[in-house]
Amino acid sequence: MRSRTLPLVLTAGLLAGCTGTDDGSEGDDATVTLSAPGEQLTLVADADPAAASVGTSRALFERSGVAVVADADDRAGTLLGSSAAVGLGVPLLVVGSDAEPLTAELERLGATHVLAVGEVELTSEGREVLAVPASAEAVEQATGLEFAGGEEVPADGDASAVAGLTGDPVVALRGEEPASGGSVDGSLPPVERADPLEDVLVLATGESVAGIATARAAGAQVVLTDTTDPRASADAVTALEEAPDPSVVALGAGFATEEGLDWKTATAATGEQLPGGGQTLFPGRLIVALYGHPGTSSLGLLGEQDLAGAITRAQEVAAPYEEVVETPVVPAFEVIATVASSSAGEDGDYSYEAPVEQLRPWVEAAGEAGLYVVLDLQPGRTDFLTQAKRYQELLELPHVGLALDPEWRLRSDQVHLTEIGQVGVDEVDQVITWLADLTQENSLPQKLLVLHQFQLRMLPGRESVDLSRDELAVMIHADGQGAPGDKLATWAALRAGAQPELAWGWKNFIDEDLPMLSPAETIARVSPTPQLISYQ
Repeated sequence: MRSRTLPLVLTAGLLAGCTGTDDGSEGDDATVTLSAPGEQLTLVADADPAAASVGTSRALFERSGVAVVADADDRAGTLLGSSAAVGLGVPLLVVGSDAEPLTAELERLGATHVLAVGEVELTSEGREVLAVPASAEAVEQATGLEFAGGEEVPADGDASAVAGLTGDPVVALRGEEPASGGSVDGSLPPVERADPLEDVLVLATGESVAGIATARAAGAQVVLTDTTDPRASADAVTALEEAPDPSVVALGAGFATEEGLDWKTATAATGEQLPGGGQTLFPGRLIVALYGHPGTSSLGLLGEQDLAGAITRAQEVAAPYEEVVETPVVPAFEVIATVASSSAGEDGDYSYEAPVEQLRPWVEAAGEAGLYVVLDLQPGRTDFLTQAKRYQELLELPHVGLALDPEWRLRSDQVHLTEIGQVGVDEVDQVITWLADLTQENSLPQKLLVLHQFQLRMLPGRESVDLSRDELAVMIHADGQGAPGDKLATWAALRAGAQPELAWGWKNFIDEDLPMLSPAETIARVSPTPQLISYQ
């Protein structure tokens, strides 16, 4: 799969050095000139609403002889100003405590006429300022627009309403108590709209309503998202996939602290979705897995039937959870790819490594059926990274994750079943680094990395494991067997003092748990609710 690295440019409301027409000589007063950002990813991450409005204008408009202005604290003026800006095809700028950025942007745009909507005061400074109340009638008189009715916007719906505006027809957005009437002294010159920037996609968290209005006025598509990670928004993934090599503008203060925004945007643009939707694992789904090895009934439920039967059984095991959780339920295979062995074998590592050719039909058929797949490693006397690399071509599939089972990680003088194994955090981190790099380089959705554990000693140093790589969701999987009370006590011990970034998994044993919890009991008694529940 081809990987793209997106260049990143930062644009801010106070950015210096961006100059446009100073004297208006490039065209008449109402000329509008648009320009898509020169980079594939542009960041407008100002927390201040006035600076964010200026930053968006700078990103998309080269020139605009007309601009709309409102006060940042005047909701009615901003909403109706948004309608006017989108209807005219010109920027909407808002005034904050410091008017200097606004003045500088009007100068850069070559704006000779300003429509001031609502409770905002502007000095002319060589421009024609037409002040109107925040009423649809007044704006229509001043602009020549004909609104196709009005829309009352709920208190929490400003960003969504503005993102949905179109230039034709244009709707007059209003708050709960719209103004009406009002005298208008003059009118704006006719605006010559520019061709829309259809190849620009704006990802917006919603703080900058004026920025969203300016984007829509430029003809850019706006996708609202409640996350700054584009992979975590199904709408963003779909929009990025469907847009032909778009210029992306990330509009919102939170984007400034989103590490790896460039590669996350590139990953979202592939359109690859995990089973259950989206490109990040949790929250957003409960995975319910059959555990075992193909063709071997003694190692778990997975191998008790053929491939088609295993897919059906995985779906049947997962189905009852749909009645007891609100989260989408995703059936899965946890395939033991390397099996702990009682003999050393030709390579002396006490582990049987299943050939990729043996596992591939199971992995591919599971993906086609909407199942997630986890490849489980029992490495014996070799290390986890060496074994993980054997299955790289399977791990390059978007629906395949990895599990490390320290119980079966031996020292050079150990054999299986004489002592429970363990693995140090350094070896785990080596796998994390390799798998995260593989995921990013191939623009893959987030991968699950499971660390099996039922004793604290199995993962010494776990408190310092590397959880900084957003390419992975790292999970502790409590896979002990026994009576429910004992298992819940182990669960509590494993969770004590754990890093909040960890995901959590639980295993139900068909024969060894006395009794095994039902799906409803598992959800009711295991708290917090696990994100992976496997069956052996």
